[in-house]
Amino acid sequence: MKIRSLAELGALREAMARAQRDAAERAARERALQRRQQVQHDLFARAVGPVHKLRDRGLAEIVRPLPPPHPRQRELDEQAAVRESLSDEVNLESLLLTDDGLSFRRPGIGPEVVTKLRRGQWALQGQIDLHGLNRDEARRALADYLHECQRRGMRCLRVVHGKGHGSPGRQPVLKAKVQRWLAQSAEVIAFAQASGPQGGAGALVVLLAGS
Repeated sequence: MKIRSLAELGALREAMARAQRDAAERAARERALQRRQQVQHDLFARAVGPVHKLRDRGLAEIVRPLPPPHPRQRELDEQAAVRESLSDEVNLESLLLTDDGLSFRRPGIGPEVVTKLRRGQWALQGQIDLHGLNRDEARRALADYLHECQRRGMRCLRVVHGKGHGSPGRQPVLKAKVQRWLAQSAEVIAFAQASGPQGGAGALVVLLAGS
């Protein structure tokens, strides 16, 4: 490189000095980083103590997929809430207005509503069949179904609890329990035993409150 003037020489010297300073600063930063890493390494080694390499046993490393998360606590909370809201011990006769034990209406609901339910004059919009479920399963299924029906704006539905032909003593196990659960549900305003074509003694026709 040919230097043509003292000014160019001075600029070159300044650039070289600046490059040297930059190089010295980088070297100082690298040494400081290495010192910090060494301090951390020594501290870890003192905390862990002496270690020995494990003998290679020749085993394959297999990565097993983790099971999907299961919301157990949420299920327990929901089950507890259902059990608290729908009790088996409620005296149906003392809770709400009843006529013959097979039908039911809330105060303020006229008897003609129950009559229409008995005669099948309300169009059924849905059905839940509780056959084969134990008490707790049936209670949870019924509570969830009533909530979903009301959310979807459904008013009239059938709840099949069975006639008890397969139960000990040929007595319906769920029939009285379903009546108690329905009477305690805020969504239900009336129910009646289904007519023959709609299931007879093995089912109830339920009317839900409008949204």
